Amino acid sequence: MISSDVIRGHIDTIILNLLTDKDMYGYELVSVIKEKSNSLFNIKEATLYSVLQRLETKELIVSYFGEKSHGRKRRYYKITPLGRAYLKEMIEEWKILKNIMHHMLGVQKDE
Repeated sequence: MISSDVIRGHIDTIILNLLTDKDMYGYELVSVIKEKSNSLFNIKEATLYSVLQRLETKELIVSYFGEKSHGRKRRYYKITPLGRAYLKEMIEEWKILKNIMHHMLGVQKDE
């Protein structure tokens, strides 16, 4: 498992990137994050929903209700054009950070 402190600054980027593939509901995002990280990172649902609320307030995502499932409608999240632009900036920032960390730690890029 990876410490949530290590990844905290990148949760927005992770969620926005996942939403570029398709609209998703909360529990689906939790499951996909766990799956794509090979269970090395598990985001708590409470954390996820506070992140989603923040992203929606910043107009980086929008939410809507889908079809009923298990007796109630699911709230889906969709990335906005502003969210796509922000994601592009965050990916570029990540590349710079990764390069800095490689140099600072003396790690080869292939390691």
